[in-house]
Amino acid sequence: MLENLGSALKKGFDKIAGAIFLDSKTIELIVKDLQRALIQADVNIMLVKEIGEKIKKEASNEKIKGIEKKEHLTKILHDEILSLLGKEKHEIKITKGKQTKIMLLGLYGSGKTTTTSKLASYYFKRGFKTSMIGLDVHRPAASEQLEQLGKQYKLPTFTNKTEKNPIKIYKEFKKELEEYDLVIIDTAGRHSLDKELITEIKNLEKEIKPDYVILVIQADIGQAAKNQASEFQKACNIRGVIITRMDSTAKAGGALTACNETKAPVFFIGTGEKANDFETFNPQSFISRLLGLGDLEGLLEKVESAIDKESSKNAKQRLEKGDFNLRDFQEQIKQMGNIGSFSKIMEMIPGLGKAKIPEEMLGNQEEKIKKFQHAIDSMTQEEIEDPEILEKQTQRLSRIAKGSGTTTSDIRQLIKQYKLLKEFASGQGDLENFDPSQGISQKQMQKLAKKFGKKMKF
Repeated sequence: MLENLGSALKKGFDKIAGAIFLDSKTIELIVKDLQRALIQADVNIMLVKEIGEKIKKEASNEKIKGIEKKEHLTKILHDEILSLLGKEKHEIKITKGKQTKIMLLGLYGSGKTTTTSKLASYYFKRGFKTSMIGLDVHRPAASEQLEQLGKQYKLPTFTNKTEKNPIKIYKEFKKELEEYDLVIIDTAGRHSLDKELITEIKNLEKEIKPDYVILVIQADIGQAAKNQASEFQKACNIRGVIITRMDSTAKAGGALTACNETKAPVFFIGTGEKANDFETFNPQSFISRLLGLGDLEGLLEKVESAIDKESSKNAKQRLEKGDFNLRDFQEQIKQMGNIGSFSKIMEMIPGLGKAKIPEEMLGNQEEKIKKFQHAIDSMTQEEIEDPEILEKQTQRLSRIAKGSGTTTSDIRQLIKQYKLLKEFASGQGDLENFDPSQGISQKQMQKLAKKFGKKMKF
């Protein structure tokens, strides 16, 4: 995400730290690099100019001397980008036992229906009784899409494919919806915010009385986000924004800063197609990732979203009984895959974000995990329950390799990794008292980052 901006920021901080004297020429180079990156990220040009002038002004303050001046300028540079992105993290307040209704708005192509399911899944995995209702009566197959997503994420979904009045659909299910802590409402979109759409949204808002009206916009619309956010805010009094497609474009700077300018806080960002490619937007953590310094809070949130707590609890109980087998191992690596790609995970671990590891090497690791899963699927129940038998009767390795499209070397690596995980999860490894059902603590994650920062091999 926004690699050029991250690179410019890192370069700027390095130049400040390495400069013997912070003369006007050095400051000018730092500001130019930053401005160029901001413009490439589609941030408003007037805003870019304003930031540049402010940094230059602060840098020319003769009252600040020596090391203090370097620290002061570093802070100014950091704070200006932080201010640009919204300064602080904003949260949707939800309480168990007290219903919260969130109504999502957006134009065609913003990813509103997919975001409805991601948002519902996010809160469902945090213990809230969550449901979705589809009130998009205009887009063909909108109801079917929401139903399919509901089945995929095991979320109660309410739709009516024949009714063309969204208020009637809401009234039809109103009584059933009362039993949920959280109701996510998917509404219709248009190619533009026309009078018909405004009227429909206002009527729905009056009937539903949502606690939050949230606008969904895609990152690649860039500076057009400002007008869209402003228009929706005037018409519907939106309380915040969710930005989708943050994984696919450098234009995200326009969408992020535009929302801040219109005083509509960004609650979440979507970074991919999967349910877990969805995270709260924290400007401070976002900058940390841009600088390659990691984001432990974001990674822990991803772990919480990806882990099936019931499945992990069962795995822990089996482990305590000594029954942990390769099928349990397979389930654990599937859940690891739900967190995201290796490159995304590395980006969030302090110390690894700056690591110069070629993409093909990371891809090899992901391919290796797929091979492990295929190999397990080719094993007999006896081999799954007692993997040590494969080390005693090595002729079995050739059969499994042939049936799964892998090599005997792949299977030996699988057994080695299985043993390491078993040791790790039982508390005998470096991170003691690991509880899969509770996720990984920040202290444990820091130990993990330190360990892998030194020993990671490909």
